[in-house]
Formats: sequence, C-alpha cells, structure tokens
Amino acid sequence: MDAIPRIAIACQGGGSHTAFTAGVLQRVLASDAHIVGLSGTSGGAICALIAWFGLLLGQRAEGARRLDAFWESNAAASLPDWLLNEWIIGTSRLRGRVALPELSPYEVPDWAQQQLRERIAAQVDFAAIPGLLGPASPRLYVGAVDVLSGAFTVFRDAAVSADAVLASAAIPDFFRAVAIGEGAARRYFWDGLFSQNPPVRELTETRPDELWVVQINPSTRAAVPHAPEDIADRRNELAGNLSLEQELHFIDKINALLADGCFPDGRYKPIAVRRIRLQRELDYASKLDRDPGFIRGLIEEGRRTADAFLAARCG
Repeated sequence: MDAIPRIAIACQGGGSHTAFTAGVLQRVLASDAHIVGLSGTSGGAICALIAWFGLLLGQRAEGARRLDAFWESNAAASLPDWLLNEWIIGTSRLRGRVALPELSPYEVPDWAQQQLRERIAAQVDFAAIPGLLGPASPRLYVGAVDVLSGAFTVFRDAAVSADAVLASAAIPDFFRAVAIGEGAARRYFWDGLFSQNPPVRELTETRPDELWVVQINPSTRAAVPHAPEDIADRRNELAGNLSLEQELHFIDKINALLADGCFPDGRYKPIAVRRIRLQRELDYASKLDRDPGFIRGLIEEGRRTADAFLAARCG
C-alpha cells in the first residue's frame, strides 16, 4: 500500500459551474485512485460530500450515480422552474447596465434554500455517517465563514451536516445566513468563498502525496475586460482564486524548503499539486444557470477532462 499514492482532492466553488466537478469526481471514483481526503466550498462542497459518502459506503459507483442524481434534481426541468431560471439569468446579466430593484433574501421566502437542503439530503444519509466512519476512512472538509466574527470555519467529517453544506453554499445575495448551534453557541455562516475556496491546508492533515485541485475559476484571461459585466466577472474570478493561490503557495514553499533539507525530521513530506481546470470562459450569471442542457454539458466536460488528466498521469 505504501507504493500507492495518497490523493487529496480540493473542489473549488462556483455554483452551477461545479457540475463540471461532478463529472470529474465520477471519473476519479471509477479509477483506482487512493483518495484520503476531499474538501470543498459551495457547489464544490456538495460534490465533495456526495463523492465522500459513496467512499464511506464502500460503493464508489454509487457515489458517482448519486452525483448524477443530485444534478438532475437541481436542474430546472419543469416549465415554471425553467421560466424562473431564465428570469434570474436575464436579470443578473442586466446588472450594471440598468437600474434594477434590489431585494434582500430576508424579504422573500427561503424556499430555494430549503429545496437545496432536500436535494442534498436525498443523496446523503447524514445520520448514517458517524457509523460509517473508521480510522482508515477518507476525510472531508467543508469551508464557510462566520458572518459576525469573520472567522474562517472548516466543518470536518461527522460535523458536516446538511446545515454545514448549506452554510458553505449561502451566497449572501441569494440565500440567508445559515444558523448553526444553540443558545450562546449559535453562529451564522455565509459562503466559503469568503474564507477558503476551497480548504487546502486542512487537507495536508491526510498526509497526501498528491493534491488534485478541481479549479472552476480561470487563473488567466485572454483580454482586459472593458464592459461592466466583464469587469464584474473578472473580479469574481480573482476573488474566488485568492485564497486558493495563497494556500497553494504555502504548499509550494514547504516543498521548496524540503528540497533544501530544512525539515530533516520527517514531519513534512512534499506534496505534488495538480490542477484539473474548467477551460471554458463563462460569465458570473451562468453560475446561477440551472438549464438541464447546460448542466449536462458541464458534467460531460468534467468527465472528458478527468479522462485526459488520468490518462496523462498514468502515461
């Protein structure tokens, strides 16, 4: 077993774009990769959670099937849902060009957030998780941020509840802050985009040989954005990559110090960082797009990208 590389997978958030992550994880689950940990933020957290649950069940193919089932249930398949989806995407793309009324998520019913909870719970039996965990089980880390204190929060393993995943996906413009805890211990959380996107340094606890980052936000763009919506898109991408690049720089620095012989006691080991990137240039509004064809296309792209990644790694 010592010769089999230990793999940790970090899944960046990005709303509907993380359907790409689902396709990647399906192919990774179908491979012989020795997965020792997963982390995620927002949509990446949902995908990581479902894949992790499949690993806990000892049924990797079942994890892949549940990823498909979640995204199918989340797609806007009915006519009313499709019309609502088109309205949301359309108004989102008009922002910055025309004056639109702003609504707080506290001024409208939270049915979308509750529907998301139900769709997640349909694929993951949270009550069964403590009984499935063992010393050799892979680890799971889900990122969120405490709204009031600003503290970065990472939910681990059995502490990853439906509330924790909803907290990680609580985009402030659309979802209410998620309350977790009782009495004086009650805290309120927003999307992990504001803390770690996704958690990386915690994955080093699993002592991986390789860290695979499923990256949704592009690192580079071909041209300087000029239009207001293009500027907003690029700002969102850079903000989403900020914590990721900082944490990967930390790993690179430790790798360099190890190569220089600065840690001879064996407490640290080098970690090879590999990225699995969504290559399409997509705007921010499409992160809200639940069109079934769009979702299916991203899943298929994730599968193809993962196939090429795995083939190159083995070759």
